[in-house]
Amino acid sequence: MKIISDDFVPANTGWGRPINKGQILRMTAKSIIDFACINLHNTEERFDQARTKVYNMKLWITTGDVLYSKLNNPMMTIIEDQFAGIGYHDLQYGTCSGPRFARAKAEGRLNQYHHGDDIPIPDHGCWENLIHGFSAWNIPPEYIPSPLNVFQHVDIDTKSGQINHSPIRPKDPIHVDFRAEMDLAVAASACPDLAAPQFGQSIQCMIYEP
Repeated sequence: MKIISDDFVPANTGWGRPINKGQILRMTAKSIIDFACINLHNTEERFDQARTKVYNMKLWITTGDVLYSKLNNPMMTIIEDQFAGIGYHDLQYGTCSGPRFARAKAEGRLNQYHHGDDIPIPDHGCWENLIHGFSAWNIPPEYIPSPLNVFQHVDIDTKSGQINHSPIRPKDPIHVDFRAEMDLAVAASACPDLAAPQFGQSIQCMIYEP
């Protein structure tokens, strides 16, 4: 293994780097990581939740499945998933953000995050962190893709369509490995996960060549 970069990402902060086709991104954590990628040579081509679900014919993806762009191109392949058997990565939710937390508090819905209504809330979240992660490529905030929410297990009632947050998280840091299928800008957020101890944890992002 040749390590290209290995970065510690503090809780509720963002990270971003370029990655070349064939290189591997390993993300390690024990709470949620919001993750997205963009074509390094055409920043208008971005990761797409819907295309990813349609091409894999799954609501949840794991080892062997592929992340697709809005333009129907393979972007990354999951080659190892240590969360398998514990929970599923989410492809339904968008990003949390300062405005979203403020609205949830105003509407009395913070209890949906498992800690009740009277809790401190962060002034920013994964949306702002991904903006920072993609800042080197001048991606406008409105073009930040809806993410793959790594380690965010949600319960989905397939009859009613209702989605519920879940407290399922890795007990210890585990990793997911993605192989780049094109040259990419990748960004990740160490989510201020309100269902996790201390409202989120740091994460580790490594890029390497096998």
